[in-house]
Formats: sequence, structure tokens, C-alpha cells
Amino acid sequence: MENKNKYNHNTEDYVVEDNKKTRFGGTFIAIVLIILIAAVAVTGVFLGYW
Repeated sequence: MENKNKYNHNTEDYVVEDNKKTRFGGTFIAIVLIILIAAVAVTGVFLGYW
């Protein structure tokens, strides 16, 4: 699918553009996932599963 931007250049169709919002969103999601994984690991240690 082709898309023409305001300068009449052909651009590829991206679902997610590389801008400040998407970088922040990706970083935020990655940090939340790491925190959740760490919380599960700590819970496993305290409950004696590991």
C-alpha cells in the first residue's frame, strides 16, 4: 500500500512510526514487563518454589 506524505514523496506504510511517543511507549512496556518478571521471580523465591 502506498502513502503520499505532504511533500509528495512515496513512503512505506508503517503501523508504528519512529517518533517520541512510540519510543516512550515501547520503553515503558519493556520496563513494566521486566518489573513483572522480577516480581514473579521474587515471589517464587519467598514462597519456596525455587
